Amino acid sequence: MFRTLGGGELGTQGTQAAHPHAITELCDEGSRLYATALRSGRVARTEVEVAPCLMEFALLHPDPDDVNWLRPVPPSVALAQHLHPLEREITERRRQSVQLADSFEPFLALGLQDTALPHSMTVLEGRDRINAALNLATSECHTEVLAVQPGGRRLESNLMKGLERDRPLLERGVRLRTLYQHTARHSPETLAYVEQIADGKVEVRTIDELVERLIICDETVAFIPIREDRQVALELRHPGLVRYLIKVFEFMWTRAVPLKVGTPYETDPDGITDIQYSIAKLLVEGHVDEAIARRLGMNVRTCRAHIAKLATALGSGSRAQLGFLIAQSGILERDH
Repeated sequence: MFRTLGGGELGTQGTQAAHPHAITELCDEGSRLYATALRSGRVARTEVEVAPCLMEFALLHPDPDDVNWLRPVPPSVALAQHLHPLEREITERRRQSVQLADSFEPFLALGLQDTALPHSMTVLEGRDRINAALNLATSECHTEVLAVQPGGRRLESNLMKGLERDRPLLERGVRLRTLYQHTARHSPETLAYVEQIADGKVEVRTIDELVERLIICDETVAFIPIREDRQVALELRHPGLVRYLIKVFEFMWTRAVPLKVGTPYETDPDGITDIQYSIAKLLVEGHVDEAIARRLGMNVRTCRAHIAKLATALGSGSRAQLGFLIAQSGILERDH
């Protein structure tokens, strides 16, 4: 008898491994046998071997009068037996939830204060959102705006937007310092814009090469583009990042030429202008005409015209020879 019962249990374990499932997913055979047991009051033990889950989930128990038969546990009793541990677990989870809430409650108020602070870095997508953020920052500016504006000629529409943004600043006595590239000196639109804001605290300088746009307001917030089409920008309010960008600006500012004082195109005794000197440096570094033009804020035709003048001044007959003559002439060792 016990050997048969024990053999049944071993057989149950072997069969169970083939179709494990949760009680909420009772297998088809188990469902059929349990329903049969409920209707008839009992089910043969041999029939249940194909559905060991019925014994595992305590839906059947041995018939006290005949061990070859199993009797069904009433569904209400089985349900209560399986719900009770779940309810205990839910009660325990709720208790832990209350304890967690009590533990973090003193910090929640501090967290709310932190979220009231501006984000240290915000991604701005689209020109409208970028301009809206710039307008807000400049409207709150009271001391100084630093701007780096690479490129040569500028669209009149963009300059007009800048003028509308700058006028209120000048009326509040805010200082403006702007860096352009040397090629901006040949832009009538840029010169007209500078003339219209000349009455305020405005300083404009030019330099041969700039990397990208940069605007800094009151040493508090900075804006930089992060895509070449300038449709996406970063608004930076981290003090360390803003201070670093200010140092970058000041480094370029000290090396730039005031717009109304002197000119970067004066010719040295060796016949090389400053702009041609800048082109010579980039040529020796291996840059092609298009890259040189882009970095110096001029169109490719103007760049090639300067390269031709440089070649004439050095007596070069070919592009390869020009690079060699630049290196041999010593012009790159001049103090510029």
